[in-house]
Amino acid sequence: MKKKQIRLTLIILFMFGFAFQVQAENCIDLSEGQTLYVPAYSHIYIGNKASSYLLTVTLSIRNIDPSNSITLSSVDYYGTKGELIKQYLDKPLSIPPLGSTRYIVLSKDKEGGSGANFIVKWSSKKLANPPIVESIMIGTQSGQGISFTSRGQVITQTTP
Repeated sequence: MKKKQIRLTLIILFMFGFAFQVQAENCIDLSEGQTLYVPAYSHIYIGNKASSYLLTVTLSIRNIDPSNSITLSSVDYYGTKGELIKQYLDKPLSIPPLGSTRYIVLSKDKEGGSGANFIVKWSSKKLANPPIVESIMIGTQSGQGISFTSRGQVITQTTP
């Protein structure tokens, strides 16, 4: 009789443990703000002679929270050597729930180089879904086209 109780207890504990694990895996990590690093490429190299292939870069910032606005405090563009090239904001910008904004680096602007990046800082007055922040690179030369994306990476997290 004791063996049956022990087995039943173990089965129940296992099921509760599994349920808690599934629940933890389905949690969304909300935040009050982050600093993001977003890779960007104003050009890439092609061919045996490593010729430059110029690209237009679009930085896309999408507020995916259905209830809360987010505020961008800075959107800065850096070059391959880490030098600040351009600050896109001179005052904070609010993005409403499910809204988005974008910033463009034209293909003729080679200053960023193949190791360019954006640093994006955002915050929210309430816990919110972190935005999707991506760079989209596209270029055409000699009848050929190329396009690809890079996703932002959190480098600092604001803690509530």
